[in-house]
Amino acid sequence: MAANEPGQPSIRLSDEPSLNYPTPKSALAIGAHPDDVEFGCGGTLAKWAADGCVIHHLVCTDGSKGTWDAGADTVALAARRQIEQRDAAARLARGVAAVTGEVRFLQYVDGELDSSLRERGDVAKAIRELQPQVVLGHDPWKRYRLHPDHRHAGLLACEGIVAARDPHFYREHGITHHRPDALLLWEADEPDHGEDISAHISAKLDALHAHESQFESTMKAVDGNELDVFDERIRARVEGLGAPFGVDAAEVFKLITSL
Repeated sequence: MAANEPGQPSIRLSDEPSLNYPTPKSALAIGAHPDDVEFGCGGTLAKWAADGCVIHHLVCTDGSKGTWDAGADTVALAARRQIEQRDAAARLARGVAAVTGEVRFLQYVDGELDSSLRERGDVAKAIRELQPQVVLGHDPWKRYRLHPDHRHAGLLACEGIVAARDPHFYREHGITHHRPDALLLWEADEPDHGEDISAHISAKLDALHAHESQFESTMKAVDGNELDVFDERIRARVEGLGAPFGVDAAEVFKLITSL
């Protein structure tokens, strides 16, 4: 697949990859745009939700540029994408209402996200308030990445953890500092961890289907037949990623536990 397709690219695994992090009590997935979380770790979140993990989403931009239509009403698109993201989050925790956490939007303009002190403070505040045991996000060091929002959102996940864990960062928050136990970065060039999502591919696809505004621009699907082709492409991708782990399907990450 192309280096800049979202989610789970082809990979070179480390020599001794780990498999299946223990289900955390709570997790926070940080995405650049609505739909990035579902591409990057939707199966993992669905699996953890089914096991009782409270799942939170933090979306950094408003998604207002997520269309090929030059005449689109971008304000309406941004509002629609919030609805889609909330629907997607609910689908990942379908049938387990007690684990549906918060869906938050920082609402920075799509394509204009930065990883400056202001944005870092916003992410650190969310981590302190939500107190996730595990954080998931884009790998900001992925080679040949074109979209700046993905890179900056990844940096914000990493830098936000540092700021959230140390009591003298952003003292104006007036919130107790919080240190997560682990960070999982998707889209990594050299991942060292896999999550078996064999039983949760359908949940990942169902959540992706919530993002109807993205069918044409991201999923290349303007009708039902093309959406079926998209589904088969995602299935083939995660099945291929599962093979090195000896499982039917996987999502892969760079796992960092020394936070």
